[in-house]
Amino acid sequence: MLSKKLQEAINAQINAEYWSAFLYLSMSADFSAKGLPGFANWMEIQFQEEQSHGLKFLNYMLSRGAHPELRQIDKVQNTWKTPLDAFKDALAHEQVVTKLINDIYALATEEKDYATQSMLKWFIDEQVEEEESVQAIIDTLTLVGDNGYGIYQLDKELQSRTFVPIAEE
Repeated sequence: MLSKKLQEAINAQINAEYWSAFLYLSMSADFSAKGLPGFANWMEIQFQEEQSHGLKFLNYMLSRGAHPELRQIDKVQNTWKTPLDAFKDALAHEQVVTKLINDIYALATEEKDYATQSMLKWFIDEQVEEEESVQAIIDTLTLVGDNGYGIYQLDKELQSRTFVPIAEE
């Protein structure tokens, strides 16, 4: 059974994951509206991933005999001036999510909840990957600057990203 503190922390994380999904869906819509289908695709895949993360936390709570509490999702930003601005916001957001997950892990460690620690290791590894992939796109966008052809090429590259569901263990 999860402690009340861990239930509260994981409930908050479920909300954060679905808020993240809405943020990335908003970014996808903004990119679509600006004629950047590859960027839109990349963010739509992020949207799908964040939804699956929220569901993984929800299912974990259920498996531990806890009752998830779904909460209202706050409004998200809807437009960004440039792709670089959107990806900088995405990186800053992923860094916040990393801290939230690390805080839950610290609580699970303090409470000697080894099952929760084990589950969270997947998310810790995932956050390293999330931050790295966003940073790589920021690096490329910084390199190409305002070069339309560079943006076009990156847009084409980002079009190939596909959603890979989380493997249930």
